[in-house]
Amino acid sequence: MLISLFWAFFTIGAIAFGGGYAMLPLFERVIVEDRGWLSMSMFTDMIAISQVTPGPIAINSATFIGFTMAGVLGALVSTVGVIFIPVSLVIVVSRYYNQFKNSPVVKGIFTGLRPALVGLIAASAFSVAENAIIDFWGIGLLVVTFVLVAKLKWHPIIVILFSGLAGMLIYYVL
Repeated sequence: MLISLFWAFFTIGAIAFGGGYAMLPLFERVIVEDRGWLSMSMFTDMIAISQVTPGPIAINSATFIGFTMAGVLGALVSTVGVIFIPVSLVIVVSRYYNQFKNSPVVKGIFTGLRPALVGLIAASAFSVAENAIIDFWGIGLLVVTFVLVAKLKWHPIIVILFSGLAGMLIYYVL
């Protein structure tokens, strides 16, 4: 199991660019669809937990899944797997970035990656939304959350706490 965890997260870390949100479609494909380690419902809950805990979502998610599958050692192996290649690349790139940052090739690469990353993030958002917004209350929470953050400029931490409290009242108390 530990080798499977390491390899799954190592490959995700090796091929995913753009941060945690861009990695979520790969997490879903590998963890839910290919390996069946989590159900889609558990995957959605994992994203929620990863959002409310400090740290990058990809690392939190890998740690959560590793712990769920194989305890503390699984969490450690999964976390190391998902960060190994990105950390190595950051070390190498940071050494040489200033030399090549004005290169038309490098500029072209980054210009091409931006819309692709937005697409990956949007795909992840739609995939999660299909499983997270399960009824009228979910749609209401989505709209209220969007208005609070985008229009009224509430701090995201306050909105997260509000949403958790509202979810508890709606789905547990009522």
